[in-house]
Amino acid sequence: MSRPGPKIPPLLVTDVQRGVLAGWVRRRSTAEALAQRSRIVLECAGGHSIMEVSRRLGVAPDTVRTWRRRFLERGLDGSCDDPRPGVPRKITDADVERVIVKTLEERPKNATH
Repeated sequence: MSRPGPKIPPLLVTDVQRGVLAGWVRRRSTAEALAQRSRIVLECAGGHSIMEVSRRLGVAPDTVRTWRRRFLERGLDGSCDDPRPGVPRKITDADVERVIVKTLEERPKNATH
């Protein structure tokens, strides 16, 4: 007989949150990762166990635990990707704007756009 795991808090989703999550699942332009996270949260909110959600959606139990925990901690904002580590941008927003304005508003000598 297996030993029961730690008691996990219930996942409560408000009607507004449920509507947003369902919208992300239905919308065709939603990134697949966000839609999958939304499905996980909605299944967990339906009272299904982590293992059952894992089987139903074909994802690892750790994936279900991760997105369930993040939703409990951060709500809808937890469903979005965190910034990735790496080298910071070398081109600032001001530089990008300067180039766009120069391209649109100035005409090169002896040339066309």
